[in-house]
Amino acid sequence: MSASVHRWLPAVGLGELLEAAELQVRVDRKYLVARDDLGGLLEDPGGELAVLEIDRCRRFAYESVYFDTPQLPSFLGTARSRRRRFKVRTRTYLDSGACMLEIKTRSGAVTVKRRFGYAFDDRWRLSAEGLVWIEGAGEVPVPAVELGPVLVTRYMRVTVLHRPSGARLTCDTGLRFADFEGRAGALRPDLAVVEVKSPRGSGPLDRRLWAAGYRPCAMSKYGTGMALLRPGLPANKWNRTLRRHFGWEPGPLIRV
Repeated sequence: MSASVHRWLPAVGLGELLEAAELQVRVDRKYLVARDDLGGLLEDPGGELAVLEIDRCRRFAYESVYFDTPQLPSFLGTARSRRRRFKVRTRTYLDSGACMLEIKTRSGAVTVKRRFGYAFDDRWRLSAEGLVWIEGAGEVPVPAVELGPVLVTRYMRVTVLHRPSGARLTCDTGLRFADFEGRAGALRPDLAVVEVKSPRGSGPLDRRLWAAGYRPCAMSKYGTGMALLRPGLPANKWNRTLRRHFGWEPGPLIRV
């Protein structure tokens, strides 16, 4: 993100951010934005924005490990736009070493996220405790014991709060993917994944992006990453995004 945003937006602490916009139930919209445009998009003469700051740091390293079965029901639910779909992942905040096991479910446009404190050393696997928590949540339609790690994503994140609406904007740069079979890929380095997360529908943060010519795009870090690294998987939903921003070409169809 532009250095001017880091320097000039006021800070908000994690406690205040969560109090204003924890957003475990939310509506999400993703945009692929030129990094050079980020500073202008977040100019703030009205004093409505604040950037998350922890220990004088405003950019944070994230790692997510996604879990699926060999039949890939989590991936296919997203790829085929099934109304009810799920993701299981660990989310690790690499700067602090904090780790969470998460279940994300989506019904229509609404995303619900549940989180469970998790051991850093277990982030690439599902421990016995993690399996029990997943089964107890009752939201994953496959036996937890069948889930295994399939994709790792890493990126740097800046989080911005829109105080009047309680909406949140995250800006992810340096997005990279790797699987457990030696494949790797990345988003074009001149682009950022910007996600607007709000309690309801679109709002002032979206209107800033629209005014700059950006529109929501079809992108899921898990789905897009899997399709990029395994070109034979169903990818119609992300075809345009993958070709334009990842240099992707489809491969022979993989049946799952």
